[in-house]
Amino acid sequence: MNKVLGLDVGDVWIGVAISDALMLTAQPLMTIKRESNKSVYDKIHDIIKENNIEKIVVGLPKNMNNTIGPQSEKVMKFAEKLKNKFGIEIEYVDERMTTLMAEQVLIAGSVRRENRKKYIDKIAATYILQSYLDRLNL
Repeated sequence: MNKVLGLDVGDVWIGVAISDALMLTAQPLMTIKRESNKSVYDKIHDIIKENNIEKIVVGLPKNMNNTIGPQSEKVMKFAEKLKNKFGIEIEYVDERMTTLMAEQVLIAGSVRRENRKKYIDKIAATYILQSYLDRLNL
């Protein structure tokens, strides 16, 4: 069965989450460091091939007034390159507050401040993907 990938795209890190085969739940997968665009695209391509990914859900960092700012434009440019390179469908999901929610989960789980960086992006990606899956399964 095909799966869906969720991405929380930042300037330095990209959080990655993946759906289960039934597309009911999202699980954190990994965090990718953006050392070069080529290495990021190669890693995402490997994930797509290994997991039968049919769609990528990308968190869109809208402003609080629901407008698209410079960071959103960077994210959309990155996602369009993924679409063109791999011929994969892209869907955008409002990602406002996902990083804050991810941090709250880590704090509640007593994760030390210095260790939160390791997890926050992939947990934010999980929130992004789960919000898409919840909407899909209404």
